[in-house]
Amino acid sequence: MIAIVSRNTVKEGKVEEFKKLTVELIEKSQKEEGCIEYNLYQDLKNPRTLTFIEKWESEEAIEKHKNSKHFTSIVPKIKELNESGELSLYDLAHK
Repeated sequence: MIAIVSRNTVKEGKVEEFKKLTVELIEKSQKEEGCIEYNLYQDLKNPRTLTFIEKWESEEAIEKHKNSKHFTSIVPKIKELNESGELSLYDLAHK
């Protein structure tokens, strides 16, 4: 299993627009083969920080996801609303 943590600092005044854009992305991603978890979390102390936490069965599933129509059409729009972002991939430390 591979976990992805994508932390986004959204531009001032763009949080609601960001969240609306992610609805379709989340719903369709959760239905993809190989997706274990795909959710968006909002920081309690800084509401402009929104973080995707994803869990995938394999690197192959992630590659298919990155090439999906919903990913390639929505993610560029999301990036336009970001002030900054950070992406990290993790593997289980103990199996």
